[in-house]
Amino acid sequence: QVQLVESGGGLVQTGGSLRLSCAASGRTFSSNPMGWFRQAPGKEREFVSSIGWTGTSTRYADSVKGRFSISRDNAKSTLYLQMNSLKPEDTAVYYCAASSLSLGNGDRIPYNYWGQGTQVTVSS
Repeated sequence: QVQLVESGGGLVQTGGSLRLSCAASGRTFSSNPMGWFRQAPGKEREFVSSIGWTGTSTRYADSVKGRFSISRDNAKSTLYLQMNSLKPEDTAVYYCAASSLSLGNGDRIPYNYWGQGTQVTVSS
């Protein structure tokens, strides 16, 4: 059974930092793009960031550029999202996702596997 399990969410003050992790099991995604999405209360899910299978190609939503950094460790089957300078508008449930494609990146490729999400709350 394929699973993506996020961790690292929590409550942080404005300007603080958090590091999210996403551990994959059941299959390897070392040859697939992976990404982070988020959904705030009353809003649609939105793209945050993605990374190609080599780890050298990354994409970010404009709202997080310069503050968030995505990375992956294929040997550990783990995806990361380092979030710095957090703002109240970053408050959301953050989801890890993986694509079954072997090429591509960004928010326009299909993501077929999803985690259950981890809550990030930024207090003002």
